[in-house]
Amino acid sequence: MKMIVITRKHLMAASCIMLSLILIAVGSVITNASRERKLPIYCVETNDKKIAISFDAAWGNDDTETLINILKEYDVPATFFVVGAWVDKYPESVKQLSDAGHRIENHSNTHPHMPQLGTNQMSNELTACNEKIAAITGRTPTLFRPPYGDYDNNTIDATNSANMACIQWSVDSLDWKDNATPDSICHRVVSKVEPGSIVLFHNDADHTPAALPQILKTLKNEGYEFVFIEDLILKENYIIDHTGKQCKIKE
Repeated sequence: MKMIVITRKHLMAASCIMLSLILIAVGSVITNASRERKLPIYCVETNDKKIAISFDAAWGNDDTETLINILKEYDVPATFFVVGAWVDKYPESVKQLSDAGHRIENHSNTHPHMPQLGTNQMSNELTACNEKIAAITGRTPTLFRPPYGDYDNNTIDATNSANMACIQWSVDSLDWKDNATPDSICHRVVSKVEPGSIVLFHNDADHTPAALPQILKTLKNEGYEFVFIEDLILKENYIIDHTGKQCKIKE
């Protein structure tokens, strides 16, 4: 029978190998934790039948005044995420929206894919748009919605560094699609809304003005209260779960 002799040298070599494997494993855990994906707020956990509707304004402007009139008729506050370049082009509409009591928030300055930008570029996008909005409304935005809904951890970090909250949506009206109709937009929104929802529309989609009255009327009849996104979201003692739902930390 062949005898295997384990020397002190062998034991030391084995110990070094084991230590190396442990360090690699620990390093992998730390690296993965540091790369944990951060999420914007998509909706809010609440038992109250409160929801927020929002409009993105980046390109055209044909329907903005019509939307203001509809929202006034149904006494509904809305949050408008506007691009800085849109503010440059339509400053009178920004003032109209603000004067009508709606909240004007940040949708970037030039509508880029934020993850493709460096940290300074992200900061400049946020700052430039904020300054343009504040110059007209007298109020600096506190919310940011990434163009195209495109974000990464750096986007979230840049938003937080600007003392703003990054906002997505939980109900997409899909009002921008070529095959959208007033009925399809209305059905999609009404069927998906639940307490704490954030709904996405666009200010210049073809059929939104026709769909909006029925949506607002139906949801009001179902007992929903419309609030600004800023008043819907939690400001402290919360977590954002894996779905993007903002939840109050249970004490």
